[in-house]
Amino acid sequence: MTRPRVPETDQGIQGEFTVGVYDRMQRKLRDKGWIETKDVIKSGITSGLALELGPGPGYLGLEWLKNTTGTSLIGLDISSDMITVAERNAEEYGLSDRVDYVQSSGAMTPFKDETFDAVFTNGSLHEWSEPKKTFDEIWRVLKKGGRVFISDMRRDMLFLIKWFLWINSKSREIRHGLLTSIHAAYTPPELRELRNDTLLKECAVTGNPIGVILAGEKI
Repeated sequence: MTRPRVPETDQGIQGEFTVGVYDRMQRKLRDKGWIETKDVIKSGITSGLALELGPGPGYLGLEWLKNTTGTSLIGLDISSDMITVAERNAEEYGLSDRVDYVQSSGAMTPFKDETFDAVFTNGSLHEWSEPKKTFDEIWRVLKKGGRVFISDMRRDMLFLIKWFLWINSKSREIRHGLLTSIHAAYTPPELRELRNDTLLKECAVTGNPIGVILAGEKI
């Protein structure tokens, strides 16, 4: 039986030490090829101006820029500390001219209607305090024909998978954050129910052994 969902922080990852630990962990995932860039591209997000919600240290979006042509990105994060790290990483990638980072909540973005060709995010859904409002906001800022890709962990993952993730999280802080994030994550049926009351209701929800994906196109 799946445990009830336990909401996590809605303030993002804050503090220089914690942000530094998280950045190092994400960098290792990138180096192992475990960042979801291929999944974002496979979903059809390959061109134009994209919005990334909750970019953290920025590796997903930066790898997307690196592997696409003529693209640009705006990353929206609630944590100013994370934005500082993401900007530094963008400089390291040599991509500062193609990406901007903005501090804001995804439930109320500062952008005009139909601004973006795509919206994507990974690993932030479980932190959203108002996911339904955020889904509707994504739809508002997305151009017609634009694509959305939302992925996150799933709370009902098998114990062996959870154990594997825990073993590969070396620091005490990251292991604690991993478990609280899993406990705050949605199952595929929960995500479908959440989606049904929003403007993303036509988007498909799928699951894999580790996570859930909500993806679709604005027709």
